[in-house]
Amino acid sequence: MTVDESQARYVEGFTRLLPADERVHAVAKVRAGGGLIPAPPSQPSAPPATGGLSLLGVLLTLLSPNITFGRADSAVDWLVFGVGGRGAPDSRASTLHHALTVATKGASIRYLVLGVTDQRLLLGATAPVGLLSSSSADERAQADIELLGSVPRTSVTARFGRYRLNWKRLRLDFADGSWLSFHVPMADSGRPLREIAAALSAG
Repeated sequence: MTVDESQARYVEGFTRLLPADERVHAVAKVRAGGGLIPAPPSQPSAPPATGGLSLLGVLLTLLSPNITFGRADSAVDWLVFGVGGRGAPDSRASTLHHALTVATKGASIRYLVLGVTDQRLLLGATAPVGLLSSSSADERAQADIELLGSVPRTSVTARFGRYRLNWKRLRLDFADGSWLSFHVPMADSGRPLREIAAALSAG
């Protein structure tokens, strides 16, 4: 694996969490795929979703992301980004997507990082970092990774390519039939995502 300085920090962060006999083969800083997402994990205390879809709701959601109208948000996500993942409650995709949503919720900035070892696919989040990650404190924060979840390597496959507005998208398909997608900004190289896909495909 060829890594640059930022990737080396993520390798370091994951390595701290692993047993001595497990080795990191690829890492990538990612964003969760846009569009419709997997069903949330089962939460008996949560009230059922209500509300209908309206043209006004769709238009207002398009005009301002701060205005939300329940199912109208899902309609806009589907129209613009398509599907970002699928899965029944408590599926692999459902559990991982819920974990990353909780980890990145709030005012602080935390980067999502994927890693592939010789045994597992890892999903982690960095410690909170500043808007401009140039200070030594922010560099240390990027190496301080919280493990959000992992999947046995043998139970996940990957595909890298373009999908709608996501030109550099990685799709992860899990053995239970669920799937998640991740991407990087247009200006960023897609090489780390290709390396994740290659590492998962390697024997």
